[in-house]
Amino acid sequence: MSVLENFTEKFKEFKPTSWSVKNRTTVYLLILFVSIFGVTTFVTLPKESFPDVVIPTVYVSTIYVGNSPKDMENLVTQPIEKQIKGITGVKVSKVTSTSVQDYSAIQVEFGTDVKVDVAVQKVKDAIDKAKQDLPTDLTQEPTAMEVSLSEMPIMYVNLSGDYDGVRLKEYADKMQDRLEELPQITRVDMVGAPEREFQVNVDNARMQAAGITFDDIANAIKYENMDISGGLLEVGNMRRNLQLKGQFKTAYDIEKVILRNTSGNPVYLKDIASIKDTIKETESYARLDGKNVVTLNIVKRSGENLIETSDAVKKITEEMKADLFPKDLNVVITGDQSISTRTSFNDLVNSIVIGFILVLVILMFFMGLTNAFFVALSVPLSMFVAFMFIPLGEIIIGGSITLNFMVLFALLFGLGIIVDDAIVVIENTHRIFVEAKGKLDSQKSAMMAAGEVFVPVLAGTATTLAPFFPLLFWPGIIGKFMVYLPLMLIFTLAASLLVAFIMNPVFAVDFMNHAEDHHEKKKSDVFKSRAFIVMVAIGILFDLLGFASRPEGGMFFFVGNLSLALAILTALNSYFFTGWIHNFQNRVLPWIMDHYESLLKWAVNGWKPVWLLVGAFGLLVVSVIMFGMSSASGRTQVVFFPSSDPNFIYVYLKLPTGTDVEYTDSVTRYLETRVNQALEIDPAKNKKNPVVESVIANVAVGAADPNSGDRSTRSELDVYRYHL
Repeated sequence: MSVLENFTEKFKEFKPTSWSVKNRTTVYLLILFVSIFGVTTFVTLPKESFPDVVIPTVYVSTIYVGNSPKDMENLVTQPIEKQIKGITGVKVSKVTSTSVQDYSAIQVEFGTDVKVDVAVQKVKDAIDKAKQDLPTDLTQEPTAMEVSLSEMPIMYVNLSGDYDGVRLKEYADKMQDRLEELPQITRVDMVGAPEREFQVNVDNARMQAAGITFDDIANAIKYENMDISGGLLEVGNMRRNLQLKGQFKTAYDIEKVILRNTSGNPVYLKDIASIKDTIKETESYARLDGKNVVTLNIVKRSGENLIETSDAVKKITEEMKADLFPKDLNVVITGDQSISTRTSFNDLVNSIVIGFILVLVILMFFMGLTNAFFVALSVPLSMFVAFMFIPLGEIIIGGSITLNFMVLFALLFGLGIIVDDAIVVIENTHRIFVEAKGKLDSQKSAMMAAGEVFVPVLAGTATTLAPFFPLLFWPGIIGKFMVYLPLMLIFTLAASLLVAFIMNPVFAVDFMNHAEDHHEKKKSDVFKSRAFIVMVAIGILFDLLGFASRPEGGMFFFVGNLSLALAILTALNSYFFTGWIHNFQNRVLPWIMDHYESLLKWAVNGWKPVWLLVGAFGLLVVSVIMFGMSSASGRTQVVFFPSSDPNFIYVYLKLPTGTDVEYTDSVTRYLETRVNQALEIDPAKNKKNPVVESVIANVAVGAADPNSGDRSTRSELDVYRYHL
């Protein structure tokens, strides 16, 4: 039945498409709203390298100074373990404990279906039950904390210069306070900073002669070193708070402490002891490229934007260097993870844009420029609509969704599939419109086309989506990591169905014309067209805005370069693509179709279909056997992720428990020398390896593996960080 015969009867239509082509202004406003929302979401969504997968593991640490490993096991570890193993309501997969000198560590692993906040609360309840069996004089009460990949520092701020350690610490304290004000920061750990202390060196003979005990000295210092409130003082109509400032600031303040006052004869602390203003015994060390520094380890809050957090830290650092710190104070940022994340993120976004342009170019050869452009518009529109489903996705996965590599890869993976629905709808609309030869307007053509193909397009999209639904229920830690891929693919492909039947028909109705309506134009007329001028103007304007707002002008550059790329593509179409497309559609494509028809006739003749089916099945069997043999021989390895060169190398060193921090540092220095020789680095001669950006060494503080959850300060621990 021909198109005109269908038209004279009551034709089949898809109601939503009919509504959209009759209310095109409303649909255009909807497209504008969706585009603004999509761009805003893309810009504001937190950006990270990988999804922030929280492992359901809880780490319990307890400090009890003065006890051997055996005593820690009996007095602390076993009572807590007993209560943890009795946890009900959630599945405890594994409990691992370690008891060392003065320290107890228990790692509790839960089932992957257990929420971390529930696991932490269950462990805390178990600790509360165990407290009745624990010693009452614990140095530090048991603490429970979750093990999270976000505990890894995202960057290091190193301060150095011709200043003593105390002065450097003052500068580091000021920067630490400023950085911890950022809402994206969980904490800032300081490494390698000396701490000020007042030493009270008592003369034992004088103390005994004065009849003073150590408790008298300790209590006197304790109760004198405090600020005391003096109540309120009424002054006219106001009430003023009175406070007596008593905290010690200098050694002179401590010398004046009265230990005893008998019959008007006071005994001062200076009479029986000497007071020394000095620094505490060094508990940690930090070095950058072999030079002592005070290092601030920046730990980002889970779910925050890595790139924005890094930019905020750098901004504060530059402001303090310019306004607060002396000019000769060196502040160096190392180990910045946002550099690789920003580069990889931009590369992946560029791949999506290049893929979009290539899809447009390929479609031009098969459908012509106008139809190809309608279809290509479904790519960004489908992604923007998919972004609107993100709140639903957060409910499904039970956590926040960030713009990580898995989400972007899902968008890139579905780039070629998105256009399938739009191709069918636009091509069918164009076929009906052309065959009617002016007797059927574009609105009726779009309504008829959508009605004809809706069911097969829906069936095709559903069969494409079906394999991805089981992946939403992938169990385990890997499932939590991979769930973003099927989730975003489902959202994007479902959005492509909506775009194909609601938005694309509107474009077709307003812009589709008959071939005979086109008149021959000069190729140079493209430079005078309004569309070309607008695209060039937008490109130049946004690129200038990007240069003006560097380094935060990435989005301006993206819009500007994309607009210029489309303008160049328009010019290339006028000079080259139009002729190429005409030759392809009138010569190459008919030749391909003729040969395909001949091949198809040959394949369905006689018993050939049976033999082709048997041959295809045999090829499958042979392929499976060959793959199995290759895997068994070790030639083909099966891995979850391909190996890649790291940007960071971490070397953890652990000496026997109780090792003095000075000895640990000496071993660290020796290993630094050996490793620097292997890397051909010599800090004394300022000789560097171009492959290595920085070498950081931490002793005690910040030296534990963050994935273990251990945040304790232990003198036997040491870590090297090589940033490549």
